[in-house]
Amino acid sequence: MEVSSIIRTSTPCSSPTSNYTFSSSLCQSPIKIDIKHPKFRNPKPQRFRIFAVAVDPQQELPRNSPQRLLKELAERKKVTSPKKRAPPKRYILRPPLDDKKLAERFLNSPQLSLKSFPLLSSCLPSSRLNNADKTWMDEYLLEAKQALGYPLEPSESLGEDNPAKQFDTLLYLAFQHPSCERAKARHVKSGHSRLLFLGQYVLEFAFCEYFLQRYPRESPAPMRERVYGLIGKKNLAKWIKAASLQNLIFPYDDMDKLVRKEREPPVKFVFWALFGAIYLCYGMPEVYRVLFEVFGMDPDDEDCQPKLRRQLEDVDYVSAEFEGKKLSWQEVASYKPPADSLFEHPRLFRACVPPGMHRFRGNIWDYESRPQVMRALGYPLPSNDRIPDITEARNIELGLGLQLCFLHPSKHKFEHPRFCYERLEYLGQRIQDLVMAERLLMKHLDAPGLWLQERHRRILMNKFCGRYLRAKYLHRFIIYSEQVQDAYEHNRRLRNPATTAVQQALHGLSYAIYGKRDVRRLMFEVFDFEQIQPKAV
Repeated sequence: MEVSSIIRTSTPCSSPTSNYTFSSSLCQSPIKIDIKHPKFRNPKPQRFRIFAVAVDPQQELPRNSPQRLLKELAERKKVTSPKKRAPPKRYILRPPLDDKKLAERFLNSPQLSLKSFPLLSSCLPSSRLNNADKTWMDEYLLEAKQALGYPLEPSESLGEDNPAKQFDTLLYLAFQHPSCERAKARHVKSGHSRLLFLGQYVLEFAFCEYFLQRYPRESPAPMRERVYGLIGKKNLAKWIKAASLQNLIFPYDDMDKLVRKEREPPVKFVFWALFGAIYLCYGMPEVYRVLFEVFGMDPDDEDCQPKLRRQLEDVDYVSAEFEGKKLSWQEVASYKPPADSLFEHPRLFRACVPPGMHRFRGNIWDYESRPQVMRALGYPLPSNDRIPDITEARNIELGLGLQLCFLHPSKHKFEHPRFCYERLEYLGQRIQDLVMAERLLMKHLDAPGLWLQERHRRILMNKFCGRYLRAKYLHRFIIYSEQVQDAYEHNRRLRNPATTAVQQALHGLSYAIYGKRDVRRLMFEVFDFEQIQPKAV
């Protein structure tokens, strides 16, 4: 076989070692290169003699041939490296567990251990704590409990009928934010995210109840600004430092030297999860105690005051409980309604429904629309009152509250600022958020908090809330002023926010009169919130 060869002979040099000869098995004649004098001395171009003969492709290439090596490498690449990249392991579908293993996994999970406290049970970790978890608890838990003002004894020593028995476990989960070491464990990460999902709505609802009773004449806008001034993410680091909890969240860093994007997310996650754990084990009064005693929040502080705005003059009077004084958090937290009370939360009802609503008794809406609204909502609920007059009085107040729920601000607000549904709407937003969060936690035991948050947001979108009310044809009973009625007549986009507000006000009224159980009934039986209703074609 003959292959191509290129021959160049350089000018002889004085030194015999300056000429190097490279020989190859492919070429019979040597190639000589002068490396000391790379430029041609003769300005005339050198003549190259090229001999080329085609190689038969059927003949096998020599063993050391570069063409053969490249060909083998190309064939090897075809086999070993496919064109498509393999998906990450977390996206590869695993074979499903058989029925026996699945049953054992659920039955051994702590989430099914407390039958008497289903919500608390749903927030426990999906598997039992291991030695690494116990190590953290032995090292840091006593410090956390001492800072929050709880007894240092292990909570496992409490009775089975006491929800605080699980407080140590939930308190441990509350501090395992996504940036810490233990957050990589699946049961810890999921448990922490579920707690913070619940805790954010617990905090919002606690301040809603407190400010509605503390400021009975205010509209919800200043209240929202007060809440943001107290528990906005910019201010949470201040409260964590006031309670000396920063070393548990940042054990290896100085919180004050961290930039905001590194400091605020862990503080926010721990703060929310902490109040989720306190609410599950001790209830709402303990939430108020930790907020105002441990963290030292002051609603009269200058940093959380709302911005100045033009305030409508409120000529109507308020209930005697609120006249001339501001309720403290102790009065709100320790309040127990009297035995012969008309409502489940009487003071909250009086804070949202002004006494002047009695002047609307016997008007056209009361005669024509109220019976249809009560029939659609299943009111009045059956009750076992000792005295029939109590039942009658409750039903009268219920009718006035329903009329207030359908009273658009355009009708009477400029003469009487509280003759509209705004305060009930604010209460209804917060209670429906909390009820929906509790429902999702108990319904989806294996879901992480991020998934629950997205599900929660999609179900309670404003456009769906208004659609639930319109599906019951209750939007026809909203009371508008004449001018707004003409503007809304042919403009659905202006009309829809009012239907959403009325639907949320109904939940606030049902909570004040009948309690949380009636909010669940309205949301999941009457309006069927979990069924996203498509538009009719």
